[in-house]
Amino acid sequence: MNNEYPLQSASQPLFRDADERKVSSWIAPWDGAQSPDAVILGAPLSKTSISLSGAAQTPGAVRELFGVATTYNIDHDIDLAEKLTVADAGNAKIHATDLVKARQSIVDAVRLVRTQLPNSTMIVLGGDHSITAPSIEGFVAALTDQAAARTSASLDGARAVRGPNVSPVSQASPRVGLIQFDAHMDLRNLRDGGLTNGTPIRQLLENGTLSGSNIAQIGLHAFANAKKYREYALANGITQITARSVQQRGIASVLQEAVEIVSANTDVIYVTVDMDVLDQAYAPGVPAQVAGGMSTWDLFEGLLTLGQNPKVQAVDFVEVDPTQDYRKATVRATLYGMLTFLTGLALRKRS
Repeated sequence: MNNEYPLQSASQPLFRDADERKVSSWIAPWDGAQSPDAVILGAPLSKTSISLSGAAQTPGAVRELFGVATTYNIDHDIDLAEKLTVADAGNAKIHATDLVKARQSIVDAVRLVRTQLPNSTMIVLGGDHSITAPSIEGFVAALTDQAAARTSASLDGARAVRGPNVSPVSQASPRVGLIQFDAHMDLRNLRDGGLTNGTPIRQLLENGTLSGSNIAQIGLHAFANAKKYREYALANGITQITARSVQQRGIASVLQEAVEIVSANTDVIYVTVDMDVLDQAYAPGVPAQVAGGMSTWDLFEGLLTLGQNPKVQAVDFVEVDPTQDYRKATVRATLYGMLTFLTGLALRKRS
């Protein structure tokens, strides 16, 4: 086509700046061979939501905005594309009608990705908050597999040197802690709703995947939880910090406390971000809005700090409904939260 002809391909963006790099030109599909610094996995499940939710559409909605955001963080003078490699592993295959199979597919997908990429920080895009329980289960299963493989390798090495009767001490599975940003405790009883987005933390406690003393919940809101679940949390040793405490104390103080508690008896930390932790003014596209929640600045600062922590090896973002999201405000906040976390990861690797 003649370059002077006044037409362009319909697939081309309306405007392109040769000196500006967008996230869409940086994050590439995982080729199955590379070992990136971070890997993205979608978990598009929201049929398990106890409120009307189109959160299954969020992984696609976030990816659609990759062409909007740049890779440069002026606050830290870091171009993420120059510091990190990030791959997109696609989505877990979610069964259309069987929720038990859908849940298991998330377990299997996270386990597979973590096993294939043991040195890559995982970013899971939900989905409603029900995806956090199977995601953590898959994550812990992969860590357990890796510990067993190390034990087997150690045993083989010892026998090669000292004979066949050597029995080295087995390597224990890594202990996993959880930092949760959320307006809700997600500790609802399992008998009334089952494996919903209101029960992921309850599931993980009752099946023994996590210990309550290794869990810290940040941003809990008044009039969004029941007293009985507060009592259950305290009885199980969960640390709970309200949105009011964040406002009064500041996110730095709150997060320092949470990290110290969760790090004390764990080897690895998983972070879950329910976007309804934000005030409804910042997150109009969440199914369960709250008035007086955290600000995006507080959430971003928390994610920046956690990205720098070497124990933090996985994070998920959940409870965004693009169908209710005015001008994609909440999806955009999710993307910027992910990029801020990756900025922390870049700072971690630079130090």
